[in-house]
Amino acid sequence: MLRKEDFVEIQALAKAGVYQRDIAEQVGVHPKTVSRALKRGAAPVGPRRDRWVKVQPYAEAIHRLLAAGVWNAKVILREIQVLGYAGSYTTLKAYVRPQRVMRPSPATVRFETPPGRQLQSDWGQIVTRIAGVESEVHFIVNTLGYSRRMHVWATDSEDAEHTYEGLIRSFEYLGGVTAEVLVDNQKCAVLEHRVGQEPRFHPRFLDLAGQYGFRPRACRPARAQTKGKDERMVGYVKGNFFVRYREFESFSHLNQQLEQWLKEEADPRVHGTVREVVVERFAREAPQLGPLPGRRFDTAYWEDRQVSWDAYVEVRGNRYSVPDAFAGRAVSIRITLDGELSVYDGEQVIVSHRLQDRSAGWVTVPGHHAALWRRTLNVEQRPLTDYAEAASWN
Repeated sequence: MLRKEDFVEIQALAKAGVYQRDIAEQVGVHPKTVSRALKRGAAPVGPRRDRWVKVQPYAEAIHRLLAAGVWNAKVILREIQVLGYAGSYTTLKAYVRPQRVMRPSPATVRFETPPGRQLQSDWGQIVTRIAGVESEVHFIVNTLGYSRRMHVWATDSEDAEHTYEGLIRSFEYLGGVTAEVLVDNQKCAVLEHRVGQEPRFHPRFLDLAGQYGFRPRACRPARAQTKGKDERMVGYVKGNFFVRYREFESFSHLNQQLEQWLKEEADPRVHGTVREVVVERFAREAPQLGPLPGRRFDTAYWEDRQVSWDAYVEVRGNRYSVPDAFAGRAVSIRITLDGELSVYDGEQVIVSHRLQDRSAGWVTVPGHHAALWRRTLNVEQRPLTDYAEAASWN
């Protein structure tokens, strides 16, 4: 059965105009599987069969041959067929293919990508002054592999939502999408690396890749050369932008300064490796970028909440009012990266608030609790003489 990662790759290759037979060979499946997946528009849903069940009993023999320098899958097939292997050549080749990155080479050769092929993504951190306070800033650097044109976005976190937002902002800034995106091994993108298999990517990262039409790629652990272009750009931003600019009014001001610096300093520079002006080289790459999707990917946080009996929901240490009709009910909350809180009943927005620090106190809309107050005021009232009479009996 196809994995979600396989379908994202099939979809991206088909979009690039690769023949289905060639896609099947690259992914390691039958051409009919590719055809069915494209017609279905998604990976199949159901219990997953172990793809390597016929290969695993011969894994030790396969790796022994690889260690001896035998990398031809047909030669390996003949060797393990003698041992009893009854699986297909396609399955064996798909198992061997990810191992090829471990094949020894006499030297590290610089890998140059063609125009529009790859965007490399990495995070950096630095301490600077925001609104007069020493603050840790996280900045994502996304660099085009061919032209070296980059985009930088600074924020206060490098979690999943900010990683996806940073990639989307870069696509929008560059005016298109690359065929693949190479990421580091942060958990918001790569859940695990598995011997003999492609990495297991985060489902939301695969959703982002599917919507924007790129193939996700991950660096091999402990191999910095894989993503060297972008890692050098992190150092370039630290050693140039954050040396020149040391204090900012806000994160918004910081990002305004970053975009101005990109246009005035980073884009017009002559790149030391390719010996060309970056923005001029980008002019040749821009036509090779894929189009942006018609709908922007939603990077907001989504969580479930239970409304309290007094019609408040608790969010990040503070409480926010909702209409009293929802007291005691389950709701969903959506928090945008700029601090807009929306409370949902199914797909219907109940109320929206701006997030506030807990020191500001509970956030209350008076009309939300009108019915609760009416019920409180309608409690039966008895004359004081009744209480006086009861006291005399004692």
